[in-house]
Amino acid sequence: MDDDLVARYAAEAKAAMEAESFRRIEETTDAEEEERLRNTPLSELISSPHLVPALLSRLGTVRAALDGHGGGIAVTRHTVTQQGLEFVLDLTGACLSCGAAPGTLEGVKTDLEKDAEVHSITFSSALLDTFDELGREFILAHGAVEFVDP
Repeated sequence: MDDDLVARYAAEAKAAMEAESFRRIEETTDAEEEERLRNTPLSELISSPHLVPALLSRLGTVRAALDGHGGGIAVTRHTVTQQGLEFVLDLTGACLSCGAAPGTLEGVKTDLEKDAEVHSITFSSALLDTFDELGREFILAHGAVEFVDP
C-alpha cells in the first residue's frame, strides 16, 4: 500500500511539474512560431539560423529549465548519415557548470532523440572544462550522455 501511495504521489508531482513547465514555455515563446519550427524538418534547417530554435522547439520540460535559467544550446557539429542527423551540442549561458547540468544534458538528449530525423545527440567534451574536478567526475559518472571532441 505504501508503494502505491508513493507511486501515485510521484505521478501527481511529475504531472504538476510538466504542466508548470509547459505553462512557462508558453509564456515566453510564440506558439505559432514554435509549431512552425517543430513541423519543419531539421534537414531543411541544417545551414539555417533557425536550426537551434527548431531544436529548442522539440524539447519538453527541460526547455523550461534552459529558458528560465538563462541557458541554451549551441550546435558544435552536425553530420548527416544514413541513420539520420547526428549532433554534437554545447550548453550556453548560465547552464555552463550548473549543478543540474547532468539532468539538463540527459533531458536534451532524450527529447531530441525522439525526433525521427535525429540519430544521435552527443555533447562537446569542451563542456567538461567548465566544471571543477568534482563536477566533472559527477557528470561523467551520472550524466548518461556521451562527450566527444568538438
